[in-house]
Amino acid sequence: MSPRTIATLEDLECVTWFTNVGKRRSSDVAFLSSWSAAIESCSSIKWENLCLEASNQYCERLVERGPERFATWNMIIQEMKRMTIPLVTAKIAAVVAEHGLPKVFADTVQWDILHLAMEAEFADVYPPGFYASQAFWYKEGRFPCGWEGEFPKGRLVIY
Repeated sequence: MSPRTIATLEDLECVTWFTNVGKRRSSDVAFLSSWSAAIESCSSIKWENLCLEASNQYCERLVERGPERFATWNMIIQEMKRMTIPLVTAKIAAVVAEHGLPKVFADTVQWDILHLAMEAEFADVYPPGFYASQAFWYKEGRFPCGWEGEFPKGRLVIY
């Protein structure tokens, strides 16, 4: 695992996630006001497709710029899961218990953090993008969970 990936995961480990959900702040994002709205948004096919497309596009750039490195993707993703699953499990445990959040919430957060780690790990081939921007919101105590409008126009939805 690269030093950049280790530092990225350590940065996330050092902050408390979800402390600012539901609190508005001035920015170019759309705000949700409840966990139920956030769960509905993160489980929408539109959001799932956007997240999958972001991952696919990142992989396409890796194949173009470093096919030999991309050949290690599946092996590295397994290594990253060994790091990200315990991190996510620990970070979401309290909020899941307090609000009775469904599995789709845990799956969404796990997908985000796993792909953030993958972007960090392959940053020497292609710079981090979509998932690195998601990490900003987790560190801010928010939950990035949707998109309003047609991507790339529009804006991120957070809780």
